[in-house]
Amino acid sequence: MAAEEFLLDNQLCFRLYTASRLLTQAYHPLLSAKGLTYPQYLVLLVLWEKDAQPVNDIAKRLLLETNTVTPLLKRMEAEGILTRRKGEKDARQMIVSLTPKGKNLQKELKDVPATVGSAVLCKEVTPETVPGLFMTLDGIIGQLSKKQHES
Repeated sequence: MAAEEFLLDNQLCFRLYTASRLLTQAYHPLLSAKGLTYPQYLVLLVLWEKDAQPVNDIAKRLLLETNTVTPLLKRMEAEGILTRRKGEKDARQMIVSLTPKGKNLQKELKDVPATVGSAVLCKEVTPETVPGLFMTLDGIIGQLSKKQHES
């Protein structure tokens, strides 16, 4: 018999992984209709908040490494969603900006947050409990990020 700590039902990681996977699947039909992937949508969210950002800032905001984000940005550039140009002050820095197509996607995808948001609502997750859920998840993310930077 497996020890309690090794039971799948006792694993926080499994619940988080499963929730993340299913949530990403909920986005899939909404985004694929516009030819987008979920990671591309995350980049768009960052650029819709503030356009014309260095690649490093986008990677930090997404808690990813620059070498993970760069191929994604190259694909988005090839699809005409954004442009990359060398920085004026530092030519080693790449500045990423939305094209008109990238800006227009915000209007085209305006219903996505509410659609996915309503898909996760249940007895335990209500509009009133979401802020607390965010705080809990932010705590987990912060703690794990801190541990990763220590190693």
